[in-house]
Amino acid sequence: MGNTLGLAPMGSLPRRSPRREEPLPNPGSFDELHRLCKDVFPAQMEGVKLVVNKVLSSHFQVAHTVHMSALGLPGYHLHAAYAGDWQLSPTEVFPTVVGDMDSSGSLNAQVLLLLAERLRAKAVFQTQQAKFLTWQFDGEYRGDDYTATLTLGNPDLIGESVIMVAHFLQSLTHRLVLGGELVYHRRPGEEGAILTLAGKYSAVHWVATLNVGSGGAHASYYHRANEQVRVGVEFEANTRLQDTTFSFGYHLTLPQANMVFRGLVDSNWCVGAVLEKKMPPLPVTLALGAFLNHWRNRFHCGFSITVG
Repeated sequence: MGNTLGLAPMGSLPRRSPRREEPLPNPGSFDELHRLCKDVFPAQMEGVKLVVNKVLSSHFQVAHTVHMSALGLPGYHLHAAYAGDWQLSPTEVFPTVVGDMDSSGSLNAQVLLLLAERLRAKAVFQTQQAKFLTWQFDGEYRGDDYTATLTLGNPDLIGESVIMVAHFLQSLTHRLVLGGELVYHRRPGEEGAILTLAGKYSAVHWVATLNVGSGGAHASYYHRANEQVRVGVEFEANTRLQDTTFSFGYHLTLPQANMVFRGLVDSNWCVGAVLEKKMPPLPVTLALGAFLNHWRNRFHCGFSITVG
């Protein structure tokens, strides 16, 4: 009998091409694991601050900051930044040189270089007047689905002291990232190392991150409810200080009013909030913050004006 049903022979049926799996993404830097959650919390404010930003060219900009506070003497900071021509992403431009100097002559500076397509280098220097406090050198290699970083802090060949930090992150799936941190320090009469394991799971609307090691634990949870509301929860435990802290923060954006509101509540009986208001068409941003520690009966508030 022939093919009475009119079906095509099995050999002539078109074969489905195998589904091509998308490559795993790069996990980013180890220092940015908790960044989404930390951006939800308000920054501490105290006193009155005036910030004037000035863009001199497409590569160079400066900022002048005057800060007056009841807790210390008035201060002035000069901030300068140079950005090169090589832009890998909206937030990454190479080379980059950033410096900040206060009225006493103390300097904080860092230099970011792109040595190769996947290799980055960073140098950080901090001085207190004419004395060096910190010098740090970082090297970071970003593969297709992993990131490896090595940091040397305050290396002193004569005094035989150094702080070395190694980071490694690996993307196991499109949502799961695992890695670790090894901190090694050495100085005359003392030597030790601390190992910390890290994991991060990213869903569509939330991100959960955990760091666990012999020095303690750090867990964070970030949730984006909608375009206007974001919340974050943090838990930190320090085994050396025998201290634990639980914090809850929220971020509310009101685009029609050009306002951003951040607030926090933690287990130390501290509450705080910062309100930012942009004043279009003027390039001015106003910020008002207040923080109250019920346990220590301390209250401080701040007000800032940013121009540019």
